[in-house]
Amino acid sequence: MTAQPSPSLSPGTFDHRMTVFGTDEDFVAAALPFLAEGLAAPDEPPPTAILAPDKLDLLRDALGADTRHVGLLPHTDWYTGSAANAVARAAAHLAGHSGPGGRAHLLMEPVWNGRAGRSPRESAEWIRYEALANLLFASSATTAMCVYDTRTAGAVLIEAARRAHPDSGVYEDPVRIAAELDAVPLPPTPSDAQRLTEPAPEAVRAWAIGHGLGVADAESFVTAVTEAASLGQVTGALLWGEAPGCVCELTLAERIDDPLVGFVPPPATGPAPGQGLWYARQVCAYVDVRDAAGGGTAVRLQYA
Repeated sequence: MTAQPSPSLSPGTFDHRMTVFGTDEDFVAAALPFLAEGLAAPDEPPPTAILAPDKLDLLRDALGADTRHVGLLPHTDWYTGSAANAVARAAAHLAGHSGPGGRAHLLMEPVWNGRAGRSPRESAEWIRYEALANLLFASSATTAMCVYDTRTAGAVLIEAARRAHPDSGVYEDPVRIAAELDAVPLPPTPSDAQRLTEPAPEAVRAWAIGHGLGVADAESFVTAVTEAASLGQVTGALLWGEAPGCVCELTLAERIDDPLVGFVPPPATGPAPGQGLWYARQVCAYVDVRDAAGGGTAVRLQYA
C-alpha cells in the first residue's frame, strides 16, 4: 500500500500570506488594511483575528467602535496543542463560520512563546503545518495572514516560515519542505525499548499504564497506536519512555510517501476511532512517518 494525496486537494484560491514586524505600530499598520479587506469582501462573514492578548488590545484601541465588526480570539484558545490540532481547528472553523467556498479572512498568530516555539522540534512541526496548509486548504477561498513578531518568533524561524508563504518571494514546494524536515534524524531508539511482534491493544495498554500513563491517557495512546497500525502490515513494534512522553514506533511493510497522510480532515467533527493517522495526530504530540531502515515505513508516535 502506498497512500496518495486526496484528489480533492487540487490547486484553488487559498490566499496564504505572512506579515513580519517588530513594533506595535507596524503590527497595527499591517493588520488594519487586512481586516478592512475582509470587511469589504462580498459573501464573507466578519474577519477573525486570532492573536496574542496584547495584540487584541492594540486592535481594540485602533478599531474603536468598529471592533464589534471583527471577531477577536486569544490565540491560546485556538492553538491548544499540536500543529495537527491547529489543522483540525481551522477546518472546523471554516466548515461552520465561512462564506461560500470557505470564504473568510483570518489574521493568525501562533503561540510562539509557548508550545509552538519552545523547542526546535516543535518549531519544525509548525513550519511543516505552515507549508502543508498550502495543500490542505488549496481548494478553499480562505484568505489567511500569518503574524510573525520578531520579538517572539525569532529570525531563524521567520526565515523558514517565508519559504512556506507564497507572498514571501522565496516560497518553495510544500512537499520539498516536508521532505527536508523528515531528513533530520529522530532521537535514536533507546537500547531498553520493549519489542513487540505486534501492537496488541492489551499489551500496549499494560505497558502504558506500567510506565505512568493514567487510564484515560493510556486508552488514547492505545487507540492512536491501533489507528496507526491500520495503515498496513505491521512487522514490528517498539515501546519506550515514561509518562507523559510514552513512545511507540511501528514498522510497516508498505512504504507510505504521502506527506499529507493523517493531516486531511475527515468528515467527522472530532477525533474518533476509524480515522487512521488523523486520530493519532490529534491525540499525540508528535507523529513521524519515515522510511524504515530495512524498507517499508516507520511510524513513531510520541504521546506528549
